[in-house]
Amino acid sequence: GATALVAVLNHFSKGLPDVSRLRQYEPSETTRIYAANGDLLASLYKENRTWTPYEDISPYVIKAIVAVEDSRFYTHRGVDPVGVARAAFYDIRHQGAHQGASTITMQLARNLFLTPTQNMERKIREMLLALQIEKKFTKDEIIELYLNQIYFGSGAYGIQAASKTYFNKPCKDLTPAEAALLAGLPQAPSEYSPFVDERAAKLRQILVLGRMVDVGFLEWKEYREALTETRNFEFKRHKKKEFQVLKLPYFTSFVLKQLYERYDEDLLYRGGLKIYTTVEPDLQLKSEQIVHDMVAADSRAIHVDNAAMVCIENKTGFIRAMVGGTKWTEKNQFNRAWQARRQPGSSFKVFVYTTAIEAGYSPDTIIPDTEVTYRVSPTETWTPKNSDHGYLGPIPMWKALMLSRNVVAVKLLTMVGADRVIEYAYKMGIREKLHPHLSLALGAVEVSVLEMASAYSVLPNGGIRVQPTAIKKILDSNGIVIEDHTFPKQEEVLSETTAALMIEMMKRVVESGTGTKAQLPGREVAGKTGTTDDFRDAWFVGFTPEFTSAVWVGNDDNSKMWHSYGGDLPARIWSRCMAAALKGMPATRFGDVVEGKKGILMCNDSKRRANSRCPNTYKEYFAPGQIPDFCRMHGQDTTTNQLPAPPPSNVGDDDNLPTEAGSPEDAIPSGEDPLAIPQPTDPNWPGPPPDSLPSPNWDSDSDPLGQPQDPLSQPNDPLDNPPIPQEVPMPDSTPGKGTEL
Repeated sequence: GATALVAVLNHFSKGLPDVSRLRQYEPSETTRIYAANGDLLASLYKENRTWTPYEDISPYVIKAIVAVEDSRFYTHRGVDPVGVARAAFYDIRHQGAHQGASTITMQLARNLFLTPTQNMERKIREMLLALQIEKKFTKDEIIELYLNQIYFGSGAYGIQAASKTYFNKPCKDLTPAEAALLAGLPQAPSEYSPFVDERAAKLRQILVLGRMVDVGFLEWKEYREALTETRNFEFKRHKKKEFQVLKLPYFTSFVLKQLYERYDEDLLYRGGLKIYTTVEPDLQLKSEQIVHDMVAADSRAIHVDNAAMVCIENKTGFIRAMVGGTKWTEKNQFNRAWQARRQPGSSFKVFVYTTAIEAGYSPDTIIPDTEVTYRVSPTETWTPKNSDHGYLGPIPMWKALMLSRNVVAVKLLTMVGADRVIEYAYKMGIREKLHPHLSLALGAVEVSVLEMASAYSVLPNGGIRVQPTAIKKILDSNGIVIEDHTFPKQEEVLSETTAALMIEMMKRVVESGTGTKAQLPGREVAGKTGTTDDFRDAWFVGFTPEFTSAVWVGNDDNSKMWHSYGGDLPARIWSRCMAAALKGMPATRFGDVVEGKKGILMCNDSKRRANSRCPNTYKEYFAPGQIPDFCRMHGQDTTTNQLPAPPPSNVGDDDNLPTEAGSPEDAIPSGEDPLAIPQPTDPNWPGPPPDSLPSPNWDSDSDPLGQPQDPLSQPNDPLDNPPIPQEVPMPDSTPGKGTEL
């Protein structure tokens, strides 16, 4: 008989898994995504589980589970002979298999290593595995494995998830009454779930409490207190979900998109990662409310239905808020902040001006705002128009940007080269494909709100690009760092001087140009407006020393708004969102002293360097070699011996904030046709920057706009000796798209 028993055991022992592998056991754990302040944003799981060590589990839970599942757990060695005999007697008496006699260790073996098939072979293998587990693990280790592995219903795997699911508290804080309810669930999670049948759950709980008293784990006083507590339990139905977004879905959906691109789905849903993001919940919620309320308030007046906003912290690249629309719903989860591609209008002019400054032009370089016609093909010409269909004559670059003059932007594009504008746009953060059309100067491209915010942030960073990120750090289930973007990678893409000069020009846009509604009292703000042809898109993109934000307003179906300018609703949304971001922060300045830049007092009348007699002055910033002569309008200055000069002709400002005229989508001059060289019709073709500046490095092989004559190489100033233009037809209007304010 003994020989036969040994033979049977040897037979069933073949192929058993090695239980020592439990030392390396890694159960499926829930991945959690957190906001910057530690708030939980989302949970990802196949099995909602958080591994919890033995010492962090309430002793009442351990007592309750032992009392109801295996009261002789601490005295047997994996198999309970008394329990087996009792179960066998019961089954014989009732002529069937009704009692399993499975100990906690046997249940653990079954859950981890065996199939749920009920037959004698599985039961024997279960016992053999239990005996092996007891030899290699302590009772406390077995309890820890068991309580972290078993299913408690409602999507909760393990005691920690169960405690959070049913009582919203850590399992170490569970009371006897709460522990008893949870201990009663594993036998039949669906039947005893308080979300399904609260009465059945409480009856099962009382049974567990009684077993705890029977085996000496609970005093009668504690039992009565637990019964009183039970009467006050209230449970709300819980809907099981594999993925559950808890907060801030516009931002969280963007984080998930990045995670899906970087990691395998199994790791995300089973790996127990801890993902710390950059979003500030208060700012996010406030920004969502601002966007919703302000679009709703103007929806009828200007026929608008949506908007998007992104706020980036300049020094870190952290995305602090992302609003992808007026409202996130089950049926409308499109995130316009990064999924939509819209035309930026004149907000793209910043890249044209930045390229010009990098090439050696200065804010005071004079560019004629005068009519010009380009031959864009052997049979077509294009005459860019300003929004007011008028011209201001020769004006400095800073004023042209401040008033968003289209003609000057197009002329600058031809002077510095479209390829170079595209190059700097890419360097600063634009990722969409750009084409070297003349209309590029007016924003006839498609970009995302996130791209624009990222690219503009280079300027307040002093020419340093910081990759925008929504994820600060990722830890694995053991707390080991997988990713860390706390100290982001930086890349210098512009000179510090260029960034400083662009800031000064863009400050004027907000102070007295097209973006005055973006002002923040007591704070320095710089930015640029944008309004596309037919009012299909309106933008304001701007920054303070701390943050850069981009705001887009428009309609999902690309229909026209009614005279909606970038300087109106987008600028107002920007101002309120930025005020929320800066709340509680001291006012700061962009800085008066930057390496390579010098602040000079300028005469407000002559626009030259102020002397001691100039009544109205302002500060302007110049790179070395670009500082202008002293003013001679206000009489000889005894300190400089400068003689007075007649005042310059007055140039009026464009006080209107209009849309801008259209340009042809295919406005690409042919490099083979001599007419492809820009053919100006005005006698004031743009002159060169000062002689002391370096010449732009023209490259005819790569310049798709053709090779304009280098303005720096001309022996005579074209303002004094204008070129004779070739006559070309002058159409009344040229249809196009993408022109903007």
